[in-house]
Amino acid sequence: MHLIIMRHGEAGWHTIDQQRELTEMGRRDVAAVAAQIAESEFRPKEIWCSPYARARQTAAIIAEVLNCPVDEKYFITPDDDPGQCLDTLLDLDTRTTPLMLVSHMPFVGALSTLLVDGHRRGIPFMTSQAVLLDMPVVGPGCADLKTQFLP
Repeated sequence: MHLIIMRHGEAGWHTIDQQRELTEMGRRDVAAVAAQIAESEFRPKEIWCSPYARARQTAAIIAEVLNCPVDEKYFITPDDDPGQCLDTLLDLDTRTTPLMLVSHMPFVGALSTLLVDGHRRGIPFMTSQAVLLDMPVVGPGCADLKTQFLP
């Protein structure tokens, strides 16, 4: 299974957390990362995104560039348990891969670290940063970091 994990683009601070929207710079950075992913051999077949506004906007930009569907998932918000996402990935039909997740810190860091290193301490992600994980078997510590996409 190939999994692309991305942190949303830069967002403003003018409203409550769930409603924060992307800045112009955030939109540009997300579009730049989307273009890199489009040129790679790992174009996602589906995008899962957090229901927060900035993640939905990020996913919409990616989906437009890559022409793939977006599905909101309520278990990938900033403070959710990455173990629940892992359980869902275990049940996933592998024909839907590569799969892309668009979420937030600390969730993206905790999930990536769980999949690569088997613990949940979490690595930092910049806004609009994405990583590509290769998981021959879905499970803690079973993924290899193949590449990253930066704005």
